[in-house]
Amino acid sequence: MADDVIGKSIPRIDGLDKVTGSAIYTADMKLPGMLYARMLLSPHAHAKIVSINTDRARSLPGVKAVLTGAELPYRVGLYMIDKPILASEKVRYFGEPVAAVAAVSEDIAHEAVGLIEVEYEILEPVLDAKKALEPDAPLVHEQLHTYECVKGVFCPMGGTNIANRFQLRKGDTEDGFKQCHKIVENEFYAPQVQHVPLETHSSIAHWKPTGNIQIWTSAQSPFAVRNLLSVALGISHARIRVIIPYLGGAFGGKAGIHLEPLVALLSKAAGFKPVKVTATRTEEFITLPCRQGLHARIKTGVSREGRILAQEIEYIWDAGAYADYGVNIGRASGYSGAGPYDIDNVKLDSYTVYTSKPFGTAYRGFGHVELFWAIESQMDMVARELEMDPVDFRMKNLLDVGSTTVTGEKITKHTGSVRKCLEAVAKEIGWAKDARPAKETNGKIRAKGIAVLHKAPAMPPNTASGAIIKFNEDTTVDVLVSGVDYGQGTATSLSQIAAHALKLPFEKIHFIWAKDTDYNPYDWQTVASRLTVMGGLCILRAAEDAIDQIKTTASGALGVDKEELDVDDGRVFVKGDKATGLDYKNVIMGYMFPNGNSIGGPVIGRGSYVAEGLTNLDLETGQGLPALCWTYGAHAVEIEVDTRTGEIEVTQLVSAFDVGRIINEALCRGQVIGGGVQGVGTALIEQYVYDGEGHLLSDSLTDYKIPTVRDVPHEMKQIFVETPHDKGPLGARGVAEHPMISVPPAIANALFNGTGKRIKALPLSPENVFLALHEDSKKP
Repeated sequence: MADDVIGKSIPRIDGLDKVTGSAIYTADMKLPGMLYARMLLSPHAHAKIVSINTDRARSLPGVKAVLTGAELPYRVGLYMIDKPILASEKVRYFGEPVAAVAAVSEDIAHEAVGLIEVEYEILEPVLDAKKALEPDAPLVHEQLHTYECVKGVFCPMGGTNIANRFQLRKGDTEDGFKQCHKIVENEFYAPQVQHVPLETHSSIAHWKPTGNIQIWTSAQSPFAVRNLLSVALGISHARIRVIIPYLGGAFGGKAGIHLEPLVALLSKAAGFKPVKVTATRTEEFITLPCRQGLHARIKTGVSREGRILAQEIEYIWDAGAYADYGVNIGRASGYSGAGPYDIDNVKLDSYTVYTSKPFGTAYRGFGHVELFWAIESQMDMVARELEMDPVDFRMKNLLDVGSTTVTGEKITKHTGSVRKCLEAVAKEIGWAKDARPAKETNGKIRAKGIAVLHKAPAMPPNTASGAIIKFNEDTTVDVLVSGVDYGQGTATSLSQIAAHALKLPFEKIHFIWAKDTDYNPYDWQTVASRLTVMGGLCILRAAEDAIDQIKTTASGALGVDKEELDVDDGRVFVKGDKATGLDYKNVIMGYMFPNGNSIGGPVIGRGSYVAEGLTNLDLETGQGLPALCWTYGAHAVEIEVDTRTGEIEVTQLVSAFDVGRIINEALCRGQVIGGGVQGVGTALIEQYVYDGEGHLLSDSLTDYKIPTVRDVPHEMKQIFVETPHDKGPLGARGVAEHPMISVPPAIANALFNGTGKRIKALPLSPENVFLALHEDSKKP
């Protein structure tokens, strides 16, 4: 019998290629006759383009093409089609591309960009999302009312800076607040931050004389790039081929479409030569997307016994200059935005707002890192107001079997258990009923904090995936999906699912790494922690299809009914009689009888899955079924804060997640460790900093810090709860984004428990903590 590989910590199948340097990334590639592109970036956050003179750049030897926004009447976008390929008529953020050059070398392209002359009329920038809502605020998009978007889902408000308003109503909050013993209201703030993948954005495009376009790119989703390019340029999908080689990290920043349309149009303008652009690290900060900022206001009403009776929430999302992806973050944060709590009366408004800043996009957690910063800080503050233990307070209010979510979904025994996660981390961290007393030594205070979380995949209700399983002559198996493994290890997990389903040794599985829209089956996007779930379901169905073909052929060869056959370890045989059967090698390319007659043929299994049972949400109430599955979790931390400097060290981080069923334990632990460290970065050091004119000051890794090995918590513990999900592959749920969520509020709660100081604006930097300890707490 073939050993079952589910749950085993099989090493990542891409590990050797990566550590030996043999993995090829887009930035490594060079095509014959390839040109190099550079972009001219706006020096202003908000300005009219009065004129552009490209004559000197065009006349520079080695320059093959120069493009400006006036020549590119296209807009792109996934949910809201609001983003030009190059700025036209005006610029909307510092660092926005205004013109682009393709030349025979990167140096010449850079020189040519410097020869382009642009005259601007500077406009007042909109640098605060709350002020952007004021009636007299300058408009970032005067033509918002003309933009196309996903109808019936998003509601742009023309004549304002509101790209979308999501509203949710459950129960009667006005009546709920009247019944409350206490009402607690607070405001919180989370700044924009950068993804900082190891590999910056890189794309190569070759627009051929035939009209076909071939693209190699560092993107998360090949079919999304193809579709968005097709829609924007009005070109058939069949004429666009997108290939994704190895991808060096993304964290959501390479979802959707970015540099691909520009290099495609440069290729066409340069006489059908391939053109490549690779972003500098500075361009990654000022030109390419970041994580949106958030202003949150939460009003919570509770009974004397500690039950939450009513909650009113307002989220104001700083989308930056474009909201093509950001509108869905505002929506997803809306239907998740009350946290994993059972509350009868909820009023929630989530606004996605344009400002004159780099645009926001998906980032690990898809808005949940930010919203849970507010929710879980608020929960501790409410508990303290009631003089209740924060764990006990949460336990009184958590969703449980039979509860109804804020959108009307009933919690079942298959949904998962946030309660078990909270119990696990509280026990492991050694939580006392009053965690506030803290030990102080030489000006350093140690204290503990706790927070919970949930997240479901944020995706359209018709999201679909496919998989192909193709047997080779030696009974090895090619597995083709279009979900991209950009570091999360999903390729290994999906290979384990394939081996399990086909009842083959893991070594027989050959996962096809590169993604190619001409050859791979369709997949919507590699986002939302959905690949293991939806890709895994497709592989199970493809394996079932392949096995059915094997049994059909063997049935004819052996002269028995197909239902009497079974498979295991590369052999198809009569149930209960393994000796009476055939090895796969005699079946998978067709079976030949002794006289030469043949039946069957090459075995190619096909599997597909579309998210089942989901609905759009009611535009007035937010009611509906948005979630394929929920993943619950909790964090507990111990910190040490130096009261003399404000520096915080995380000495212990305990994390628990209900993953449904573990497919690969080592990969699960890796996700939780990596996400936890990213959460520490968001909590303690990361933020975009601007001057008064909208110039980004933290535009490099000199001024923008991310965690290093010195910032990793001294001790990290991962706990996995397994409540099988009835719609997941073998019961599994995704756990890619979730480990980053709620780390910041857990640390802030620990800081309060140790010092009595509550900080409501991220990051909890040494400067901000020092000022809080020695002055009044800063407000967002």
